[in-house]
Amino acid sequence: MSEYEFVLSSGEKIPIVINTRRGLRNITLRPKTRGVREIHISKPWLTSTDVALRFLEQKRRWCERIFENAPSKTKLQPGDEIEFLGWHVVLCHDSGRRANEFVMHDAGNATLYVGGGADMFERRVRDFIRAQFLIVVKQMVHTAPRELWPRRIAIRDTTSRWGSCSTSGTMSFSWRLAFAPRDVMRYVVMHELAHMVHMDHSPAFWQTVSQLYGFGVERARRWLNVHGTELHKYF
Repeated sequence: MSEYEFVLSSGEKIPIVINTRRGLRNITLRPKTRGVREIHISKPWLTSTDVALRFLEQKRRWCERIFENAPSKTKLQPGDEIEFLGWHVVLCHDSGRRANEFVMHDAGNATLYVGGGADMFERRVRDFIRAQFLIVVKQMVHTAPRELWPRRIAIRDTTSRWGSCSTSGTMSFSWRLAFAPRDVMRYVVMHELAHMVHMDHSPAFWQTVSQLYGFGVERARRWLNVHGTELHKYF
């Protein structure tokens, strides 16, 4: 539990994480609204904690606005129905099971039976979705020419980008894409694969993306631009 808290006008208490960094000249604030809701403060070595907290209070209106406008989280419970990876899934809890069981029905409908204690329900659902997302991403990668395949695929929970490709051949994807339509997921995968040829966003890069994806690439790109924030609804 954090030693310091920032109390919003709504009464919600936001934990404050304070880091001291050598070489830093100014106090910086970074409100986090996805995953856990926290405020991270970085301060110079000689700046006291009290000064940093007073600086945060001076920025109260700005912080309040960020948390007020952030997408609200929906807590998942047994009996809920959610969409991920193109499936419509009913979530059920069975404390007698040691492992999860995913049962497919007809027309993309399925049931996920979640084992373990009730306090682990959301975590087990999240872990299942992450694992299935990685499987689907690999399948999509393998539809592209072999010379574009990355050396390694990593799953992240990033808030600023959906995917990335390093010069070392590691490709990373935000698992939140599991809540997007599959054609949107495929767009991000092909986008990153195109970076194996062009490490920029030049006209030649976008042409490669279109060649890899095929018809509808602009529609998938627009969907992500419009609905991207909705993918952080859970967890």
